[in-house]
Amino acid sequence: MTAADGARLVVLGRITGLFGVRGWVKVFSETDPRENILRYSPWYLGRVHDGSQRPCRVVEAQRQGKGIVVRLDGYEDREQAAALIGETIAVRRDQLPPARPDEFYWIDLEGLTVETVCGRPLGRIDYLFATAANDVIVVRGERERLVPFLWEDVVKDVDFGQGRMIVDWDPDF
Repeated sequence: MTAADGARLVVLGRITGLFGVRGWVKVFSETDPRENILRYSPWYLGRVHDGSQRPCRVVEAQRQGKGIVVRLDGYEDREQAAALIGETIAVRRDQLPPARPDEFYWIDLEGLTVETVCGRPLGRIDYLFATAANDVIVVRGERERLVPFLWEDVVKDVDFGQGRMIVDWDPDF
């Protein structure tokens, strides 16, 4: 996902509902802690697959129970805010703090080629997702493969300089 200027965007949450009658919305945040989503500005709002992400600024925010509610610039009433339900909240990749040397963001893995330890190419990383057991890498090549992101057991190396990930994985699986 990219902004209008071509910057890569990272989804950090979504708008899940309305709060009150003055344009406030409920936010589901994927940051830890939840309030960290408020550190970023502007937010880029839009639908995941339609490429219509647009910048928007938080005017007011507060905790509400286990969640967060916000009022966004330009949304003054419940009817205007209702149009935002279901939209993702993304930020520019360059807004995120630098990863430590032993860490990386999922978005930085997307597009890397994936090879087995024996050098057999499997494809490119399309995206990653979390499950209760472990994270999963979706690799698209001659077919789609779901590879568990298990550092050392399956994922042996990530080399950003070479643009590749090395995995210990049976190419027939």
